[in-house]
Amino acid sequence: MRDQPTLRIPLGILGLLTALIVYGVVVARYVPELIGGWHVLAQTLVYIFFGTIWLLPLRRFLIWMETGSWSPPQK
Repeated sequence: MRDQPTLRIPLGILGLLTALIVYGVVVARYVPELIGGWHVLAQTLVYIFFGTIWLLPLRRFLIWMETGSWSPPQK
């Protein structure tokens, strides 16, 4: 556990919010043009995919915010 406060957490939160806004705008802008003519269930699967894919890098990002290292601590 750290003893001193660090700027990584507030900067990480701002970075995460910025990245999610950019990601959401890109998906909302370009995906409907590509899948607009597809069946509703297929569109639903695509949006579920894009709605969850952003979670993949989140673990390492949260580890960096807490520890300053991109990899998990060794046990």
